[in-house]
Amino acid sequence: MLAPSRDSTVDELRAKISSMQATKLDTRLIPTHPALAGLLPGGGLQQGAAYSLDRSAMLLMTLLAAPSAAGTWCGIVGMPEFGVEAAQHFGVDLDRLVLVPHPGDQWLAVTAAIADVMGVVVTRPPRRATDSSVARLAARLRQRGTTLLVLGPWPQTDAMLSLSRSEWHGIGEGHGHLSAREVTVTVTTRASGRPRSARLWLPDAAEAVRRSGAVVEREQHDQRRFA
Repeated sequence: MLAPSRDSTVDELRAKISSMQATKLDTRLIPTHPALAGLLPGGGLQQGAAYSLDRSAMLLMTLLAAPSAAGTWCGIVGMPEFGVEAAQHFGVDLDRLVLVPHPGDQWLAVTAAIADVMGVVVTRPPRRATDSSVARLAARLRQRGTTLLVLGPWPQTDAMLSLSRSEWHGIGEGHGHLSAREVTVTVTTRASGRPRSARLWLPDAAEAVRRSGAVVEREQHDQRRFA
């Protein structure tokens, strides 16, 4: 029986390595709304990563809906005004949602504790955390594979999601009802020098979140530093 050639053996090893790498990368992604996934580095929200968001309830609920619907437990820290009925309407599973509305001075400890058992944790810091505290939390996120969504600036964030050019639709000549909102979502990362932007309905007249057909104009984006 002829032994396999050196070239064929190398090709087999390369194929196995590529397959293993692809599987590893895929498992690091958590379900992400398709309207936002393409803007994020890696094609979606990553396990063990931290993201800072504009303080938009609709954007937050859109990011929570996909992982929650897939069975991921989510925790919300320091947001007493978080609307559970609206979240459920967006697709968030309330049976897998934990709320800590008033953590007080222990907000960072509570966030870290919840990160041990939740797949996605949302927090709104009342003040800036120390660099050492942020580093410890980042290590815990990576160890547990927990995704952190922070409302406002955050050190060591993997990506920043911001909103601009918000336009409401539905009002005619002094009458009517607000029926849809169109916004530009921009994602900025350390790794990429050019931000990625898309025009989204957040939501459209049917209360769905989706890409708009409008073309995002090239504009001078604010080069905001990661605080």
